[in-house]
Amino acid sequence: MVAKTFQGLEDILAGELRDLGAANVEPGRRMVAFEGDLEMLYRANMCCRTALRILKPICKFEAHDPDELYDRVKEMEWERLLTIEKTFSIDPVVNSDEFKHSRYVTYRVKDAIVDRFQDRLGAGKRPGVRLHDADVMLNVHISGTDVTISLDSSGESLHKRGYRVAQTDAPINEVLAAGILLKSGWRGDCPLVDPMCGSGTFLIEAALIAANIMPGIYRRNFAFEQWPDFDRELFESIYHDDSKERTFDHKIYGADISPKAVAIAERNIKSAGVGKYIDLRHKALSQWEESPEDGIEGVMVTNPPYGERIAVEDMEGLYRLLGTKLKNVFKGYHAWVIGYRDEYFYKIGLAPSTKMPLLNGSLECELREYVIFEGDYNTFRAEGGSIKTAAPEESDHRKDRKPFKKDRDFKKDRDFKKDRKPFRKDHDFKKGDKGDFRPRRDEEESENPLAKRRNVHALKDILGRKPKLGGGTVMRQRRGWKRPDTDNSTPTDNKD
Repeated sequence: MVAKTFQGLEDILAGELRDLGAANVEPGRRMVAFEGDLEMLYRANMCCRTALRILKPICKFEAHDPDELYDRVKEMEWERLLTIEKTFSIDPVVNSDEFKHSRYVTYRVKDAIVDRFQDRLGAGKRPGVRLHDADVMLNVHISGTDVTISLDSSGESLHKRGYRVAQTDAPINEVLAAGILLKSGWRGDCPLVDPMCGSGTFLIEAALIAANIMPGIYRRNFAFEQWPDFDRELFESIYHDDSKERTFDHKIYGADISPKAVAIAERNIKSAGVGKYIDLRHKALSQWEESPEDGIEGVMVTNPPYGERIAVEDMEGLYRLLGTKLKNVFKGYHAWVIGYRDEYFYKIGLAPSTKMPLLNGSLECELREYVIFEGDYNTFRAEGGSIKTAAPEESDHRKDRKPFKKDRDFKKDRDFKKDRKPFRKDHDFKKGDKGDFRPRRDEEESENPLAKRRNVHALKDILGRKPKLGGGTVMRQRRGWKRPDTDNSTPTDNKD
């Protein structure tokens, strides 16, 4: 099987799969290959916090042109997976000179499946094609001439947990948030703080990690429930198994300067049923004068505005204030900050111990750790403390890059002009535009369509409706567990 994820989270996902008992776990680029039985397929969907979807390959072959692709697909015994009463959809991922248009790949694969049924059963007798919520979802991956067709066992991307009932502008993806928390090493053994919590994604994902609650319990359905070999009894036994859930002796503290964001976060926390773990307040960063649990060292994880999708009036001042609070309020903490622009990171005024490249949607971001220690650096070192200069992920990320500036001889580098990226006239270098002006291939697109730049019209185009705060979460009823629809346990000082 193959578990897809974001670039930068492959090692975390591989660890999750090993902990679940998967065999032959091999991380790749934005994916992790592994082996297991039907129970492992169900558990991977239910339990993996950093997986976007779980694929089960059903065939691999070579095709050098669209006609050969059509012939090979038509040879497959699709009647074992589909009936004329069912619907199917096709998700193509193409990186090939032989197949330049992913949409054409979709058409040829669809035609091959439909024609096989009609040749055997007669004209018009064929399964239907459905763009969303199809009974059987197929993933067609083409790299060069190598074709892999897989069953998508997840359906909707697994980042759509099911607990989010409202959101602020540009909320962080749930899978990315969980990955950052797991990369920080936090497992609920100390307090955790997010002083700019937005819609509460870090807070909720942290609560699920601390209490070891499976992220899949909020989902209404998975695609594998429509497969002919679906074992309902096995799946229900996994779904209702809460034996590994645990108590959490600390608190998760969240705050935001926006009353609207706090109200949205409160609704999402209540929907997830984790209000008893979280202390949520309407509070500006400038109002933090002491750490939440005096004398206890903790972890801060936060996603401040980048100045891209969301900006404040004084971006440099915000990051400067964050650095001041880290130095004066959160002594003894390990702070993890995801950001986009180096110039804002520098305003924090602290040397990061770790740097990790991460993709947040289409933005090439960086996750940085800051170790906040008491006293001077020499004393910190004398007591056994250390600050690493770079994370292993960063070293691996940079070691193969071409030499630049002084180290690179452009006259002797005959491949430089041939390999350089295309230039766009509208790229504004004077304004420091860091936008990605390289043509993107299909497999490099974000798994989350809502990671696009935010505005009401764009959201309406993506969702088919304007964003709204209403709605609710529908989830299966777990045995012995009552959903806290009337839970008012989320603390807040916003009494108005």
